[in-house]
Amino acid sequence: LFGQIVKAGEPVFSALVATLVYNKPPSVLQAACLPIIVGGVAFASLKPAQAGEAASIVPGYSLKFDETALLFGVIANVFAGFKGGENKKLMEDKELGKRMGSVGNQFAITQVISFVVSVLLMLWVEGPKLGEFTDLCKASPALCFNVFMSGIMFYMYDELATMTVKATGPVTSSVANTAKRVIVVLYMAAITGKQLTHEQKVGASVAIGGVFLYSVIDELLGSKKPKAKKA
Repeated sequence: LFGQIVKAGEPVFSALVATLVYNKPPSVLQAACLPIIVGGVAFASLKPAQAGEAASIVPGYSLKFDETALLFGVIANVFAGFKGGENKKLMEDKELGKRMGSVGNQFAITQVISFVVSVLLMLWVEGPKLGEFTDLCKASPALCFNVFMSGIMFYMYDELATMTVKATGPVTSSVANTAKRVIVVLYMAAITGKQLTHEQKVGASVAIGGVFLYSVIDELLGSKKPKAKKA
């Protein structure tokens, strides 16, 4: 659950990558919403300090998080920022776009590259467990079906996300992606039977609220360009 909350901070990393690498920063109003998202994620990682337990920078609270989930969640957020930025760059290349034919073809090519890289990484990290996984697949047809359907659904989801990048931008796409986290968190809590703490509920609500505010603040408070009058 904490990993999903960390992933909710993806727009922050996408905004940093877009600003530092692609020179496409979000608006001032949107940037002002990012600390709200970060604050929500940070609060979700706190727990009331027990007697004799060292408190964090927040009085009465200590940090409660999984270091592995935090590390890999941050790495995933950074790479998600680069993925959105590179996809947008490819879409803006008209000549390359003609050769690829469609966003779907572009996504398929990136998936093939991702598959090759992921297989090498999987063999390096979890290669010794490959035999055990094969035995599990032979013993449980349901496992094979679920793995297959998970891959199909994730492919469809990512292709739609790529189309979202074309219609909007990498940062906005990350914001929309974060909105789904609340559903994932609630679903995981219901399936695993793990109760969300008060801090996780409040932190996730603040983070998701910040995401929603990010998506609409320019339309609500931003200066609108006057429409050109017809001659």
